[in-house]
Amino acid sequence: MKSAMLGLLAETPIHPGAGRSLGVIDLPVARESTTDYPVIAGSSLKGAFRDKAQKMQVFDSKEVDRLFGKQDHAGELLISDARILLLPVRSLTSSFRWATCPHLIDRCHRDLARAGLSTLHEVSDVEVERGKVLARGDGHLFLEERQFAIGGDPDEALVTALKPFILHPETQKTLDERIVVLNDCDFAWFARYGLTVQARNVLEEKTKRSKNLWYEETLPPDTVMYALFATRTDTEMVLVVDAMFPERDPYLQVGGNETVGQGWFAVSKIISEEGENA
Repeated sequence: MKSAMLGLLAETPIHPGAGRSLGVIDLPVARESTTDYPVIAGSSLKGAFRDKAQKMQVFDSKEVDRLFGKQDHAGELLISDARILLLPVRSLTSSFRWATCPHLIDRCHRDLARAGLSTLHEVSDVEVERGKVLARGDGHLFLEERQFAIGGDPDEALVTALKPFILHPETQKTLDERIVVLNDCDFAWFARYGLTVQARNVLEEKTKRSKNLWYEETLPPDTVMYALFATRTDTEMVLVVDAMFPERDPYLQVGGNETVGQGWFAVSKIISEEGENA
């Protein structure tokens, strides 16, 4: 099997719909049932990859069916759920901070090992007390309406290891100052209650009165996620990924609301053959 880890940097709001209403939010994002972390299902991601492959016409129809499957035949590509890695959070002391936590770091470490990669293998165990953060600066840090004591700087090896998940070099440079490592419980609070909620409406054509007002939850721009992309045969993964995400077009549209400009990710590629370290 040949594997690739794809970093997904949100360039616009992302709405991976859950298909059910929760409280006052009519259209929440999809979430993992045990952690409540936002997630994009592998089936939705696979559909987005297939749609891009067809639009780019880099593969003929038979090759698309072979890679992505059809009704009576499973495809050769294995695509995981897209998991969250860095969540942008509003800060009173800067434009925003990228929040993560030890659980996300550990899980990404395990996913990379499953892909035959070792980007996070040299990062030491991360521990953060509740109410404290690891971030650049002194004193206290305000995230949304919550105050945290800064307990030290984040591990430089961790920051270096996370940069390949962000496509743009100029954006990678900002990670040093913006990353915040929270306690798992504190991060869970922001993952549950810190996402964007937008009001949308349908108006009558003549009177412009409201016909249908609803509230929709989205992942904010600059959210960083990742997904495992692999094959179960001898298909050359490098050729597949490079064909779908050339330098001139490294973007992928996922989720709903494409016609209002939502759902766009910038895709970075971390590729290795099984058993080899990248």
